[in-house]
Amino acid sequence: MAELSSARPGPRPGDSRPGPAAANGGDDEASRHAAILVVEDQPELIRALRINLQARQYEVRSARTGREALTVAASQPPDAIILDLGLPDIDGIEVIVALREWCRAPIIVLSGRTSPGDKIGALDVGADDYVTKPFAMAELLARLRAALRRDEANQGQPRQVLIGRWLIDLTAHRVVLNDADESERVTLRLTPTEWRILEILLQRPGQLVGSAQILSGVWGPDFLQRTNYLRFHMARLRRKLEDDPARPRHLLTEAGMGYRYQP
Repeated sequence: MAELSSARPGPRPGDSRPGPAAANGGDDEASRHAAILVVEDQPELIRALRINLQARQYEVRSARTGREALTVAASQPPDAIILDLGLPDIDGIEVIVALREWCRAPIIVLSGRTSPGDKIGALDVGADDYVTKPFAMAELLARLRAALRRDEANQGQPRQVLIGRWLIDLTAHRVVLNDADESERVTLRLTPTEWRILEILLQRPGQLVGSAQILSGVWGPDFLQRTNYLRFHMARLRRKLEDDPARPRHLLTEAGMGYRYQP
């Protein structure tokens, strides 16, 4: 359980005293207004985290089950995730695995599991940090700020991929025709689902990505058998990006296994 005594709201209107962020040494300007997804099944802990995060100008979303977390993350991508492992439906480790198929947001595990094996397991499947319960709110917030700073630095690196005539900017979520002047470039629109599928593939150049991994990452663990969804959207992506959709060179199907992005 968190130290609830540290959960305090920001200053009231007209209160000239410094708010929690100033009292706590100040938050990074770049971290303010970031969207944080809190995945926790204890209502009182969700409330404590919400109060402290909102007092520091974070936007807070919450989920009480693993499946709800995947749905919220897919529909409203967060800037960072605070995740409990002991969820009522699916284990938090499975949630991390599913998220990491498409989500790059930092994940901070907040768990009562204290063994080195639990910590190593969570970090190995994609968590960025691990905080054990009971915890100090100030330490959790400091770790969150550090994770957001690292993520911002990583996002500053150019991530561009060329498929046929199209230049794909994964950072800006923009697809433009590559053989034109900057001022005359034609922009190609992709749907949010197409972006999520494309990001999963482009993050693993030359590697086979299983159909189940993509389905779980885009739609959640309840859709692992919906391979028709994936075939439909892959066909759309090829029609939009490949020079010859009937003979794709970059977005390849591995029959019975999955898909591959070939640079």
